[in-house]
Amino acid sequence: MSQVEIPNRSLFRQPEVCDIASIQPYMLRSWEAEFPDLGVAKTQGGPRVYRRADVERVLRLKHLLFVEGLTLAGARRRMLEERPAKTADEPDLSDLAELFGSDARERILQVKHGLRALAAMLARAPGQTGNGDLFALEAAASSRPRAKALAKPAAARHAAARHAKPAGKKKRR
Repeated sequence: MSQVEIPNRSLFRQPEVCDIASIQPYMLRSWEAEFPDLGVAKTQGGPRVYRRADVERVLRLKHLLFVEGLTLAGARRRMLEERPAKTADEPDLSDLAELFGSDARERILQVKHGLRALAAMLARAPGQTGNGDLFALEAAASSRPRAKALAKPAAARHAAARHAKPAGKKKRR
């Protein structure tokens, strides 16, 4: 296999990978279909970028297909055999699947809905209840009569107190 100079960068765009490996873009896209972990999409619908390790894999794949004459399935098997054994420090994805369980998506959605409900509750003014609330603050209900009395102007409160009949007359001695 001839040595190909890979620029000292961490990310590459598709045309750059095609230039480095001397292959056509359609070929790189077909290899991506066979090897889904080849390349990384930065954003949904955004341009596909490749890590340095991906460029090295493309070069290895090209060598296996064109120099050694293997098929895509044979190249996949050879690349799996050549992959170094996992160390104890690397996490195993099958262990992560067991840890999360099959209902991980549902549990994450439940947490998301719960957090949104809490955010909506915290955004409301104190004492304001929304439809479907599980609880309401009791202090807000007990403070209403006092709030109405304080809402009257002071002059109206004093006038009402002057015209009220006294409870009983005091006798002078």
